[in-house]
Amino acid sequence: MRVPAPVRHHTPHTLGASKVAVTALSFGAAGIGNLYAPVNVAQAAGAVDAAWDAGIRYFDTAPHYGLGLSEERLGAALRTRPRDAYVLSTKVGRLLRPATGEGDDLANGFAVPAIHRRVWDFSADGVRRSIHESLQRLGHDRIDVVYLHDPDDHAPEAFHHAYPELERLRAEGVIGAIGAGMNQTAMLTRFVRDTDVDVVLCAGRYTLLDQSALTDLLPEAAARGKSVVIGGVFNSGLLADPRPGATFDYTTAPPDVLARALRLQAVAERHGVPLRALALRFPFGHPAVASVLVGTRSGHEVRDAAEQLARPLPADVWAELRAEGLLPDDVPVPGER
Repeated sequence: MRVPAPVRHHTPHTLGASKVAVTALSFGAAGIGNLYAPVNVAQAAGAVDAAWDAGIRYFDTAPHYGLGLSEERLGAALRTRPRDAYVLSTKVGRLLRPATGEGDDLANGFAVPAIHRRVWDFSADGVRRSIHESLQRLGHDRIDVVYLHDPDDHAPEAFHHAYPELERLRAEGVIGAIGAGMNQTAMLTRFVRDTDVDVVLCAGRYTLLDQSALTDLLPEAAARGKSVVIGGVFNSGLLADPRPGATFDYTTAPPDVLARALRLQAVAERHGVPLRALALRFPFGHPAVASVLVGTRSGHEVRDAAEQLARPLPADVWAELRAEGLLPDDVPVPGER
């Protein structure tokens, strides 16, 4: 029985036609922006330190994450590292403006004081202002990759104003690569097909439970030489720990989805591997996938993700998933290409 080689998460992959190369495993910094629950400064810095020690060299953040807290903490944690040794990405589309109200930002998912409010802005000027403000929060002099963030309800502005501005900034050498990040595939496919993006970030739509990106986005990206970064491989936590009450796509998992996740876990256990390892490895079966982005909030979570991705997997685990009806026969799996 052939055992596929493990994914080396420190091996770089160039994004599209750009010169920006990212590691197979990337650090999603929403968690250190107090996603759902507070994370203290030391814990946030420890998560970034653990990522660095594990060989991760791609770090992603956004103004949306903790109303700028994620950018501030990530920038501070990376500031002593050699700047050419890592890739930093952030996003545009939401500007942060002072808020007059009190309370917290938990309605948006972040345990931070609501001292700012988010203002949607996909104008050309908004793009430049957003990048300028992100650089200030990060305390850095450049950003390597910039994504349009969740332009679902702002297509005309995103395609006709924000995207062209990103293209100009790339041409000026201000940023190295450009793209869009969303939880859907239809508009991401349009970006890949109709613009000159280098990369798209697709969250939750190419996992062991949801392969909808295979119907449009991934084939289009592969055909056009574009890169795809896959986020949400655990589908909000269900594939990390399938149990009653677990979260799937930001809400409690429906009974049928939970049952499917438990069946996936049973197959993994029969082969002596955690389901987390299968979930992290699965996207790399497709040639368009450059990196898997994992949101982590502690050093322990970072180290676990790195260990699981590097874990050798028995080749027949994928065959059993197909035989059990848990993966369609036409879905590519690691080791087949």
